[in-house]
Amino acid sequence: MSSARSPVVPTTLPPADAGAAPARPVLRRPVLSPKPAAPAPARPAPARPAARPPAPVAGRGVAAPVPPLPRAYAPPQRPSAPAAANNGTTRLNKRLAELGLCSRREADDWIAHGWVYVNGQVAEMGVKVTPQDRVSVERAAQRQQDSQVTILLHKPMGYVSGQAEDGHQPAVTLINPRSHWQGDTSGLRFTPPHLRGLAPAGRLDIDSVGLLVLTQDGRVARQLIGEDSSVDKEYLVRVVYQGVGSAGLQRPGERAEPLQEIDEHDPVSTNVQAVFPRELLERLRHGLSLDGQPLKPAKVDWQNPEQLRFVLNEGKKRQIRRMCEQVGLKVVGLKRIRMGRITLGNLPVGQWRYLAPGERF
Repeated sequence: MSSARSPVVPTTLPPADAGAAPARPVLRRPVLSPKPAAPAPARPAPARPAARPPAPVAGRGVAAPVPPLPRAYAPPQRPSAPAAANNGTTRLNKRLAELGLCSRREADDWIAHGWVYVNGQVAEMGVKVTPQDRVSVERAAQRQQDSQVTILLHKPMGYVSGQAEDGHQPAVTLINPRSHWQGDTSGLRFTPPHLRGLAPAGRLDIDSVGLLVLTQDGRVARQLIGEDSSVDKEYLVRVVYQGVGSAGLQRPGERAEPLQEIDEHDPVSTNVQAVFPRELLERLRHGLSLDGQPLKPAKVDWQNPEQLRFVLNEGKKRQIRRMCEQVGLKVVGLKRIRMGRITLGNLPVGQWRYLAPGERF
């Protein structure tokens, strides 16, 4: 038998009869199970581009530049229903503002441009986030911020801080090359885009004068007038003492009397300090309320016998005038001379300069 043939296995059958001759063994070929077929080689899946999100925001920094994620692999994130119902969620624009990166309005602009990511996905307008969500921002947002300017204006009388009203021009109309102060050391040159989105960060009334900040930068606006702002503002206030109850509150719709121009070196014509009770000065410093809310402590001292120096950490509408009315003082002149570390200095009336790169409020 050839060695190439399959081996045979002897199988013994039971005997048919006790007396019969012993049966010869029957040789049967074994049944072999079929060999399993080799699996076909798996076709490699098409390579998908790796989508690497930008680094998470840390403090006031902005994430390193990252190419925009393809929309097919980074749909806008929508919070799940349980997360949205959780009290710990915050709107994304508010989170960015709380991180000190921008204002809420500026954050909305970044989101609309597709520059903001939540957990690596392009964020959608109005999305809410939790403290555990990772928020990151593209470098393009920082480049936009780097091109924004902040302007310091010595506002004269007769101009309003914001939109034009009652025939009075807004202060921003004074920002032009002709009124740019020659003593500006910032190194910046005026260009028309510097007027785009320029808004006041803290108002001054029509007949109040002094330092007015106009900025394109939402971070500056939040620092100066945000709800959690701690930047103090300093004012010179010329007053006349009329006695408690005689100054009178301004009636609704009644226009306030125009103020006088004021300077810290003005000659003194009336010695208000001599007749104004000391206990009322203490009330100006702490103990007054406006609109049913107690005011924060203020620093109030005499600059000269008819001028008070106010340092405030808040900015309610017509706050100084209303405070003075409650203690019998009538404000006849008001000038803001400082905001944080930035002073009015020698900036002439009606002229402006840039906030230099190294200056901080």
